[in-house]
Amino acid sequence: MRIRTCLALAAAAATLAVGAVPASAAPAAVPVLTTGDAAGAAVAAGDTLVASLAAGTKATFYSATTGATGVTCGVSPFTARALTNPDAPGTATASLTGMSFGSCTANVTGVTSVKSLTVGNLAYNLSLGGGQPVVLAAGAAGPIQASAVLNSWFGTLTCTYQLSGAFTGTSDNATHTLSFRNEHFVKSGGSGLCPGEGYFSATYGPLADSSRTGSPVVHVN
Repeated sequence: MRIRTCLALAAAAATLAVGAVPASAAPAAVPVLTTGDAAGAAVAAGDTLVASLAAGTKATFYSATTGATGVTCGVSPFTARALTNPDAPGTATASLTGMSFGSCTANVTGVTSVKSLTVGNLAYNLSLGGGQPVVLAAGAAGPIQASAVLNSWFGTLTCTYQLSGAFTGTSDNATHTLSFRNEHFVKSGGSGLCPGEGYFSATYGPLADSSRTGSPVVHVN
């Protein structure tokens, strides 16, 4: 009996020992925005994020989704300030404080050149998250707004457009770009010769953190 009891106790101890083997450690948390790649340093609140048009692309502001009539710009840099950068799969936020357009042309009948294309009511709210769309929304100053000043056969035309909602785009970690397609604007003021609607498309990148040495690219986890 004593031998049988000792064997039972030994078996129980062995079972407990096996059960006591710790489970594999959970993966370390990764911020939504990192520099370089998924394992890079976290983008810090206050860092400056910058991007221009992706190589070989242009920003377009067309009068229809299926056409190619309107304004095309070869230059469009933007600047944003990082605000929050939680662990993935959260949503990082930034304030888009600067956005401009240059080298613009128009192929609209009667328009001879583009004097300027500007955005109003900055700053805008920028949100990015892994597996989630990129969202550019209006800030406290008012809706996202674009104004084109055009030289034409009829004199100078000013066309103003507003976006009632937000831009919804995508991010691509292979090219570190942010893309927007056919974001719909509605005319809010200006000459009666201006089109009633506008559709904005552009691809920006590589997105970089200019607050870090060497301005490394930004990865969205």
